Amino acid sequence: MARMFGTDGVRGIAGSELSIELATKLGQAGAYVLTRESAHQATIIVGCDTRISGGMLAGALMAGICSVGANAIFAGVMPTPAIAYLTRKHRVDAGVVISASHNPMEFNGIKFFNGEGYKLPDALEDEIEALIRNHMKDVVLPIGSGVGKIDYRFDLRDEYVNFIKKCVPVDLTGMKIVVDCAEGASHYTSVKVLKDLGADLVAIHIHPDGTNINSNCGSTHMDELKARVVYEKADIGLAFDGDADRMLAVDEGGNLVDGDQVMAICGKYMKEHGKLKKDTIVVTVMTNLGFTLMGEKEGIHIEKTKVGDRYVLENMRENGYNIGGEQSGHVIFLDDNTTGDGLLSALHLLEVMRGTKRPLSELAQVMEVLPQALVNAKVPNHKKDHFMDYPEIAEAVAAVEEKFHGEGRVLIRPSGTEPLVRVMIEGKDQKVIDDEAQKLAGLITKIML
Repeated sequence: MARMFGTDGVRGIAGSELSIELATKLGQAGAYVLTRESAHQATIIVGCDTRISGGMLAGALMAGICSVGANAIFAGVMPTPAIAYLTRKHRVDAGVVISASHNPMEFNGIKFFNGEGYKLPDALEDEIEALIRNHMKDVVLPIGSGVGKIDYRFDLRDEYVNFIKKCVPVDLTGMKIVVDCAEGASHYTSVKVLKDLGADLVAIHIHPDGTNINSNCGSTHMDELKARVVYEKADIGLAFDGDADRMLAVDEGGNLVDGDQVMAICGKYMKEHGKLKKDTIVVTVMTNLGFTLMGEKEGIHIEKTKVGDRYVLENMRENGYNIGGEQSGHVIFLDDNTTGDGLLSALHLLEVMRGTKRPLSELAQVMEVLPQALVNAKVPNHKKDHFMDYPEIAEAVAAVEEKFHGEGRVLIRPSGTEPLVRVMIEGKDQKVIDDEAQKLAGLITKIML
């Protein structure tokens, strides 16, 4: 039986894979596991992104929370990192975000934070899952005055706005910025912060209707932002995903600046100012080989983990590092927040531009991005972890690895959040690696569908 939790909570198509029943059970089991040691009546903060299914799932989740005797605070539409911050600030017992991040609008997800604002370790997720699979056995549900209540606090978003401005109080006066909010959770917070800090702001995709989140916009669809930055003669473009825990940038010439480059720029600046703890940045195995070469040149140690921001964070906490993240734009500045925060990443990047008085295109040259091909193979969700069980696929993978051995690398892995197997090849010739990645992904889909 496949594990219920992926690398970023429980995900699926809302109403089918992620049903109302499952949301209620996650509320019950999650609240029970995360609050059972409390001597007081526990409280959990809940937020969601702009998906049409968010309210439906929030209602079911909070019903489950209240049914085991815990209280819920519904904060409404909120970036994921805002819920992490508010959980800590208000000293509640846990936080929950209903979001499928960068995924299409029909998907949704439920992810938990503990009382310190950190995502849960695998062991706690397994406890929650076991309780659900055992039908909440031995859990006594309260009645009467013992049930929890729901409080609605839509004002909390401004607490997050004020927090972010205090973290990086950079003066953006005279800087022209185009921001793409992906019709998602940052459509208020990001615009408010950037304007308050003095930016000359052009904001696009800030009119969510429940069905347009991530639709040809945001950090997964950058073409419009690239063109708009050039048209507006802007200094920089910023793109968030649906729940605003990631950010990708565009330089003044309309060129992409990805998460690897953001970490390289900010990490180098932090090192120069004595703020890069242990002179180390934590990344995943998907990070471009050019990042490792940058580290060697700049005297920065590069620590690598398996794919998933939670594993980056675990390494950072265990070893006392303060910046890490993923090529996708999920960057953690641990001195400020406990999870990836797109707006925080944007402000740190803008801070470097201001501090060095250099354009983003020049700053991005700190690392050379080596040719990389990433192709997704669509497969059934329940099969994605078993692609190497198919002899024809295993042989094809081995052949590609042999071809690029010594002149690049091959990394093939199941997605933690979608029904996909991701094929990544790095090498010297873009066309060659593109062709090989497409062929291998096509074969995987053909055999596994």
